[in-house]
Amino acid sequence: MTQLLLFIAGLFALTLGADVLVRGAARLALSLGLSPLVVGLTIVAFGTSAPEIAVAIDAALAGQSALTIGNVVGSNICNLLLILGIGALVTPLSIAGQVLRQEVPVMILASALVVALAYNGVIGQAEGALLAALLVIYLIFLVRQSRRASRAEQAHYGDLPTDTAGGHWGLDILKVGAGLALLVLGADWLVEAAVFFARALGVDDLVIGLTVVAVGTSLPEIATSVMAALRGERDMAIGNAVGSNVFNLLGCLGLAGLISPTGLPVPAAALDFDLWVMLAVAVACLPVFVVRREIARWEGIAFIAYYAAYVAYLVLDATGSGALKTFTTAMLGFVMPLSLATLIALTMRRRRSR
Repeated sequence: MTQLLLFIAGLFALTLGADVLVRGAARLALSLGLSPLVVGLTIVAFGTSAPEIAVAIDAALAGQSALTIGNVVGSNICNLLLILGIGALVTPLSIAGQVLRQEVPVMILASALVVALAYNGVIGQAEGALLAALLVIYLIFLVRQSRRASRAEQAHYGDLPTDTAGGHWGLDILKVGAGLALLVLGADWLVEAAVFFARALGVDDLVIGLTVVAVGTSLPEIATSVMAALRGERDMAIGNAVGSNVFNLLGCLGLAGLISPTGLPVPAAALDFDLWVMLAVAVACLPVFVVRREIARWEGIAFIAYYAAYVAYLVLDATGSGALKTFTTAMLGFVMPLSLATLIALTMRRRRSR
């Protein structure tokens, strides 16, 4: 019971800390003259990924590399399947041109790079430094791109989760400090409780990171995407999920690999299955987005169903269930071919309509 309360408290501290950090940092950045576009694509995206970064660093320092890898990989799968699925259920999500042309390809390339770097079984300090450097380059590119953005584009990203009226920069700095403190504390509690549950249930750290911790640290993305969909910012809901995935891959794994003296050993199970699922989901987004330029409600249901199937596979595999073989056969022999056939049919119909 104590560990359960610690886990819940950790999730609450992570969520609250990310919210306070985003609000304080966004107001501070706007007061320093940064455009709303820069704030939206950098600080807000970083803020929603802050729980993953905090957990990744804390787990890496504690020697729980499997939890770090599982958290990042599981969060990215959750962002694309569960979060976009929930957002599409609220309202069909439109795909912005910039997200389709730039953010999705960047996410796919980052996913492929992480799979390639992890292929030797460890993400060392050199690989971590490379990922972190790419994140810095990506942020610099976004800032320079925003300076060339039109006023209409800036106005599109102007409705951010921050109140710029009143206040003082000193208070904003305090909010940033308090948000960081809550993130560190929440990450420590969450990792401690997650490791305890893994040991007590006989479940691998990787599975805990891929499921419970991944969904928990994705709560800011869930809240942001749902609120964006409810407020009519349908393309922002997709941009938030895709942008957070890039931050998770380059920021979380980059910083964790950089500060870990021995690097991040990659579990064999992740190399054989989960990393490839993450890459496959990222690649599959491109044709899905191109075909319709939106995610309809029925597609949102399909996204959620696929995420449920993925979690079911993890649970069956972790518990050694005899139903795993039947489940896998059904997914590979019926569900996935049917989904591929549906995507091809929709693509052909769209071409004929054009």
